[in-house]
Amino acid sequence: MEARLKSAPNADVTTAIQHLFKAMSAGGVDPLVLELVHLRASQINGCSPCVYGGVASAKKHGETDERLHSVVAWRETSLFTDAERAALALAEAATRIQDGATGVTDEIWNTATDHFDEKQLGAIILNIALTNFFNRINHTVREQAGKTW
Repeated sequence: MEARLKSAPNADVTTAIQHLFKAMSAGGVDPLVLELVHLRASQINGCSPCVYGGVASAKKHGETDERLHSVVAWRETSLFTDAERAALALAEAATRIQDGATGVTDEIWNTATDHFDEKQLGAIILNIALTNFFNRINHTVREQAGKTW
């Protein structure tokens, strides 16, 4: 499969995305939690460029191979904290809405609020939304894995 677009991204779009990432980073969430959320949503959506880049970025933040290999099965391992589990559950529920799933239930939301304040939840939700945004763009233009950010 070959990528459909070869031109550089629009500078205005790039600037807008940089502002969104700045806002997300200001939310006070551990960067590793955001990396795990990004990776899980990208796995669900089958976005190879985001999985590839997300793994590389998580490693730059100190994430281990053992945990990265286990994100796909986070419920079946004790490698993740309760806060990470809450963020991963939120990411899955918010991402799977296109599958006809129930979305973010009160139970998932309440568990997330046990571990994150409103500012942090806003950052996590923005991260989930941006990940789904990039996943859909990458699928549409057939972006290939191998790039990092």
